[in-house]
Amino acid sequence: MSVQQQRADSAKDEGEKDICYVALGSNLGDSEAYLNKAITALRSSPLINQLNVSPFYQSKPHGPQDQPDYLNAVVRFITTYQAKPLLDFLQSIENDNQRTRKGVVRWGARTLDLDLLFYGDAVINTKRLTVPHPRICERAFVLLPLNDLRADLQVDLKKSASITIKSCIDALPKSALKDISLYHG
Repeated sequence: MSVQQQRADSAKDEGEKDICYVALGSNLGDSEAYLNKAITALRSSPLINQLNVSPFYQSKPHGPQDQPDYLNAVVRFITTYQAKPLLDFLQSIENDNQRTRKGVVRWGARTLDLDLLFYGDAVINTKRLTVPHPRICERAFVLLPLNDLRADLQVDLKKSASITIKSCIDALPKSALKDISLYHG
């Protein structure tokens, strides 16, 4: 898709922008290179600006334990993408980095995983996309890098009042925090 076509098919009206947060994860191959390729691809989009990247974290796998540790990060950016085209763009980045979906075990090993955590203040609940991501407060590998970008970000838990990312971290069991550490390359 050409840059002009990408703009025409995916963009909101001039001036409409949303702040988005995307979790990045990899545990197959050169995980650091996969995360950096994803960051480069995001930066190359004419519909994404002011991209900030958290530090990288290494974490034990969530789900089957017979796989390598993950490398995780979160990015924050301003975009004029609409939600569905942004999801399509994220999945195209995954596909460009040898992401396999068919026949894969849920929470299994992968070259690259990009999860849209927040899309502005939108609440989206479709078959393909749920935003805010429903399990943010359960996952240290998302919370710690998100905290590095914005600790006071509010998470709407729907069952109760909104709470901050920092509060979600404080509510995690201590065992969840022992399986994650800053990555020092």
